[in-house]
Parts: sequence; C-alpha cells; structure tokens
Amino acid sequence: MKAIIKITLKQGVLDPQGKAIETALARRGFNGIEEVRQGKLIEIMLNEKDEAKAKAQLVDMCEKLLANMVIENYEIELAMTDNQAGQA
Repeated sequence: MKAIIKITLKQGVLDPQGKAIETALARRGFNGIEEVRQGKLIEIMLNEKDEAKAKAQLVDMCEKLLANMVIENYEIELAMTDNQAGQA
C-alpha cells in the first residue's frame, strides 16, 4: 500500500519560505499571485494490507515524528499498489 502524506503549516503560522517563493516568482514576472504556502510531501510504501491498520500506523507516524503538531497539519492519502490490487 502506498501512502502520500501532505504536511502544511496551519493557517496563521508565518511561512517565510512561502513568502520567499512568492517574492521570487513576482521578480520573474509571474504576476497575480496572492499567496504562496509551502509544505512537504512524503511517500511511504507499506506492507500492510488492512487499510484501517495502515491509516492508524500513519497517523501515529505523523503525530510522533513527521509533523510538528503545534504548527503543522497533515493529510493522508492511501492507494493500493499494482501488486496489492492484483491480489485483492
């Protein structure tokens, strides 16, 4: 099973890296950009076949290591791999 975890800063948390990207884009002529927020995307391949167990394990990973729960949110997407889809 493949997990895609998107980690973003919570609303209201300053994003200096996003602001730097926004400024760089404007300097290069990309106009009309209202705001840029940057985040992280993490892909994890799991051997777990049970979606509920996989989700619980991923939530635990996010809350204990991958995301800073004080300033970040996370979103988890799960997808079966081609091998797992053929075995189902």
